[in-house]
Amino acid sequence: MNPDTHERHAFLMMLNPGVAGEYKRRHDEIWPDLTALLAEAGITNYSIHLHAETGHLFAYMERAKTFDGDALKRHPVMRRWWAAMRDLMKTHPDGEPVAINLDEMFHQP
Repeated sequence: MNPDTHERHAFLMMLNPGVAGEYKRRHDEIWPDLTALLAEAGITNYSIHLHAETGHLFAYMERAKTFDGDALKRHPVMRRWWAAMRDLMKTHPDGEPVAINLDEMFHQP
C-alpha cells in the first residue's frame, strides 16, 4: 500500500444468527461485476473475518484516498448486492449493511 495514495479502513458489521455458512458461500461466489466495481472504486486488499461467538464481522480494506463511498453506495451493482445479502445481516432500511467504523490504534508496517 502506498500511504500517499491509499489508506487503511476497518469496520464491523453484524451477521444474523445461524447464517455464517450461507454468508461465506455467497462471498465464495462473489459476482465478477461486484469485484470489478470495488477495484474501480479504489478498494484493494479487502477481507472480512467472522467472530463466531458474537456474529460480528470484522472487515478490513485498503482504499484510495480519493475513495467516494457515496458514489459506491448509489451504484446499481452495490444496491443489488445489498439486496442479495439483506437476509443475512443487520441492515439499514435501504438495505445498506450497518457498519461501525473502527479507529486505527496501532499499525506496524
